[in-house]
Amino acid sequence: QEHPEEGRASIYRSVIINTSKEMMCFSDFPVPEDFPNYMHNSKIMEYFRMYAQHFDLLRHIRDPPPQHQEAKHPSTPPTGIEKFKGRYLHSRDYKDPQDFTGKRVVVIGIGNSGLDLAVEISQTAKQVFLSTRRGAWILNRVGDQGYPIDTILTTRMKVFLQMLLGPSMASDYAEKQMSARFDHSQILDQHPSINDDLPNRIISGKVLVKPNIREFTETSAIFDDGTREEIDAVVFATGYSFSFPFLEGYVKVVENQIPLYKFMFPPDLEKPTLAFIGLVQPLGAIMPISELQCRWATRVFKGLLDLPPSANMLADIMQTKEEMAKRYVKSQRHTIQVDYIPYMDELACQVGVKPNLLALFLTDPKLALEVLFGPCTPYQYRLRGPGKWPGAREAILTQHQRVVK
Repeated sequence: QEHPEEGRASIYRSVIINTSKEMMCFSDFPVPEDFPNYMHNSKIMEYFRMYAQHFDLLRHIRDPPPQHQEAKHPSTPPTGIEKFKGRYLHSRDYKDPQDFTGKRVVVIGIGNSGLDLAVEISQTAKQVFLSTRRGAWILNRVGDQGYPIDTILTTRMKVFLQMLLGPSMASDYAEKQMSARFDHSQILDQHPSINDDLPNRIISGKVLVKPNIREFTETSAIFDDGTREEIDAVVFATGYSFSFPFLEGYVKVVENQIPLYKFMFPPDLEKPTLAFIGLVQPLGAIMPISELQCRWATRVFKGLLDLPPSANMLADIMQTKEEMAKRYVKSQRHTIQVDYIPYMDELACQVGVKPNLLALFLTDPKLALEVLFGPCTPYQYRLRGPGKWPGAREAILTQHQRVVK
C-alpha cells in the first residue's frame, strides 16, 4: 500500500533491496535486463506483478483478512525507558526522516534496518548515535570491478574452497577483505549487515557509534562506557521475535527457536500437511529459498514425496541445532541462520533438482564452468528434474550481460 493505515507494518519509501536481481529472481523468470541490479522497492513490486501476470496468478490472489501484529522491543529493554520523555518507536513504525529534523536520535541495533535508518535519519537529524552490543560486519552492495557483491561471493567454487580450507582459513581471508573498511574479527560467527553509506556518515561525524545503552533518564541515554548523551528520540531496530499462537499444540517456539525439519516441517504431525515457508535467515536472497521450499512442500502435500520417520527428523533437527550453537554468536538473530548454497542444495536434493556437475562437464562443459565458477543463480535449480525449465541454460549463460547492462 502507498499509504498504509496506522499500526500496520510497512517499509519506508527509500528501501532498496540488499540482494541483486540475478540472485533474488524466480528461477524461471529473470528480472528484465534494464532493471537495476539492486532494485528500489517499487521496482520489486513491478517485477512481482509482471511474474503474476505472466503466469496468470492474479485471478487466484485474494486479500488476506487483517491480522494483529505486535512490534517487538528488546527482551530486556534498557532501564528507564518508561520515564524517557522523548519519542521512542520500533523500526517497523518508521516512515520518514523529516520526523527527526534537527533532533538528536539514538538508533539501537546494527542489523540492516538499523544501518539504513541511522544513515537516512542522519540526513535530517542534528546527530545520530548508533548503539550496538558487539558490532557487526558491514558489506557493500558493490564488489570488485563494480559487480554486485552477492554475485561474487555466492559461487559453488567458493563453497568448495571453504570446505577444503576449513572455516578458520576461510574466515581469515574474508576478514582481510572486509577489514579494509572496518576493523573487526571473526566474520563467520555472525550474520553480516549490508550498507553502502555508513562509513561516509561515520567519518563525517553525522553518525557516532556507541556501545550498548545501560539506562535512560528523562532526557538522555547513558551508555556502557559511562558516556551520556542528551537525546530527543529512540528507534529500536532490534528485530522481531516470532510466534504462532494460532498453531498452539502443533509447534512451540522457545527463545526464538522452533523445531522444524530442514526449517520447514514439524516432525510430530500425524500427516505432513503443514510447512513453514521462508522462516530462515540466509546470507543471500530469501526469495529463491522460499520458492524451492514451496516446490518441495507441494510435492510432499501431493504425496509424491515422503518425509523421513519422526525420529529421524528429530535427530536431524538436534544435529543442526548443535552445529549452529558451535558456530554462531548466541543471539535470537541466529536461530534460523542458513548458508545459502548448502541449504539450497539440501532442498534441491529433496526435490530432485540439484545440478549434476559431473554430468554437465561431460555433456555441456561451457554450462558446467558457469555453474561452478559463476554466481549460483536460481536458474541452476531448473536445469533438471521436476519443474525443469527449457530456458534455464540460456538464462545462466546470459546472466553476466544482464548484470552489466
